[in-house]
Amino acid sequence: MNNKVKISTIITAGGNSTRFGTNKLIEKLGDLTIIETTISRFLDLVDEIIIPAQDEAKATILNSKLYSDKIKFAPPGKTRQISVYNALLACSNPKIVLIHDGARPFIEKEAIKKIIELTFEKKAVIAGTMAVDTIKKVKDGRIIETIDRKTIFQAQTPQAFEYNLIKKIHEQYKNITDFTDDSSMAEKFGLQPFIFETSVKNKKITTKEDLM
Repeated sequence: MNNKVKISTIITAGGNSTRFGTNKLIEKLGDLTIIETTISRFLDLVDEIIIPAQDEAKATILNSKLYSDKIKFAPPGKTRQISVYNALLACSNPKIVLIHDGARPFIEKEAIKKIIELTFEKKAVIAGTMAVDTIKKVKDGRIIETIDRKTIFQAQTPQAFEYNLIKKIHEQYKNITDFTDDSSMAEKFGLQPFIFETSVKNKKITTKEDLM
């Protein structure tokens, strides 16, 4: 990593874990909690980590052996989009920023390094996996088209951008609340983010079955 260039990571930790039943981020994965495991993937690769965190997750991080002055907190919002925007405002004007789900702890460090490298060149890079199942387009309960799965990727995180660019995009669309990820906002803005194929292991923990 070029030490002259500021690299920030936003790790979202403001959700309510409705489908999980309890705050999944403080569940254990071996010796660490889910949120600690996620943080550990990025800690030595970036200059700062901004976490919009609910109280339980924040307390877990503050009491963690991983906690350092690289970690800062931002207010969580009612939606992920608001939380990310709050975290963007808390960043220390980096060159690039990675945005990652706190409940996606299995991202590989080599993938993070490659995404960082690509973002300096491409300006917008997202992690994703190519669809393996046959994809059907359905209307009124009937299949109307089989889509070529070679053109279909399932979006993951991290999603990385030039900082000033994604901040501008969030500011422009902050009153539109139906975006599902940051890449969708970038696409609306007119960008075509580059996709970096990652492992299917980089899954998001949503239910207790995922944790098992």
